[in-house]
Amino acid sequence: MGSAVAKWFDSLGWEPNPFQREAWKAFAAGGDGLVQAPTGMGKTFAALGGVVDEACREGGKSKGLQVIWIAPIRALSKEIEASARRMLEGVGLDWQVGIRTGDTTAAERARQRRRLPEVLITTPESLHLLFCTADHAQHFASCRLLVVDEWHALLGSKRGVQVELAAAHLRRLAPELRTWGLTATIGNLEQALEVLCPAGGELVQSRAAKR
Repeated sequence: MGSAVAKWFDSLGWEPNPFQREAWKAFAAGGDGLVQAPTGMGKTFAALGGVVDEACREGGKSKGLQVIWIAPIRALSKEIEASARRMLEGVGLDWQVGIRTGDTTAAERARQRRRLPEVLITTPESLHLLFCTADHAQHFASCRLLVVDEWHALLGSKRGVQVELAAAHLRRLAPELRTWGLTATIGNLEQALEVLCPAGGELVQSRAAKR
């Protein structure tokens, strides 16, 4: 695989896990899906690698919002931000990464109203508040990827319903949107996939034990 992400992995002496390759391939084919793998196995790179490769193939010219990453736990946002920045810098893609939660400063909110970053890490509640802005349809039309992290923690809850509604709204605004969920452990994988991706999607699982 000669993709930008695979070359970056190689430069670090890493070998992509089979489930990461499977997720990248499914994204490239235009598919939605759910990734299930133990914590620390690389689910973040599995979800982000496909859209990063796609942007690199296009010469990195895409600007505006490209990725919405829903993190239900605020503490998780910083970890995702660090991983996203590491991959983007590693492949040489000039994308901005930003966080939008209840803790975001007024100055940062004002900057985001003028221009959203290419990768926006947010919560279900903050995303719905962004939908209330007058020009949100224009800002969200360029989005290619919606990632729902810790989907097992949201499924079947009020916040899970917020995610389902947000995903449905985004699909109307962004014709190229693909939806991917991430989970470490969940018993009803098929149902979890069906709820998040009602039009169908691919279930990608890690078969390796965490070392």
